[in-house]
Amino acid sequence: MSVFDVLIWGGAVLTAAGLAGIIWCIWTVYSGKRTGLDEAAFRDRMQRVVMVNMAALIASVLGLMSVVIGIMLGG
Repeated sequence: MSVFDVLIWGGAVLTAAGLAGIIWCIWTVYSGKRTGLDEAAFRDRMQRVVMVNMAALIASVLGLMSVVIGIMLGG
């Protein structure tokens, strides 16, 4: 297993973790709207979701960049 294989598989794992985080964010927003929280409670929940969503998006982007770099350089 070469360094590029590790880069590809590590990037794939990081991308999958980011995707799981994004799915968690979607589910949290959906369940919050469905339960009918008041505006203040819903706003508090959304502040946390936005932070997790940004972290998950960054993880997905970095993972995909690692996969593409590993494929391009590893050939």
